[in-house]
Amino acid sequence: QVQLVESGGGLVQAGDSLTLSCAVSGSTYRIYDMGWYRQVPGNPRDLLATITYTNATHYADAVNGRFTISRDNAKKTVHLQMNNLKTADTGVYFCTANIKARATLERKNYWGRGTQVTVSS
Repeated sequence: QVQLVESGGGLVQAGDSLTLSCAVSGSTYRIYDMGWYRQVPGNPRDLLATITYTNATHYADAVNGRFTISRDNAKKTVHLQMNNLKTADTGVYFCTANIKARATLERKNYWGRGTQVTVSS
């Protein structure tokens, strides 16, 4: 069974840096696009960054220039390096990946359960 697990969240101060990681477990045939979303209570999840299998990246305006997404296809991981964090970056961070599972050869989006990032002033 394919699963995504995030790690690296925590409490930091404004201006600090933090790196989130997400590991894919289970038997996968191919991992296509991967990405990170952020959600605050009462709001939908906002897309922050995406990265393709060939490392093409896209960022939301709110994080462009401060966050960097990267992936390691051999280790089946995706990372989000976050610099110059702001209080507005507080939220639950979710990773997502579009995966073709080896068992079913079906391609669909998978989500992690999220990791909390809190930025204090």
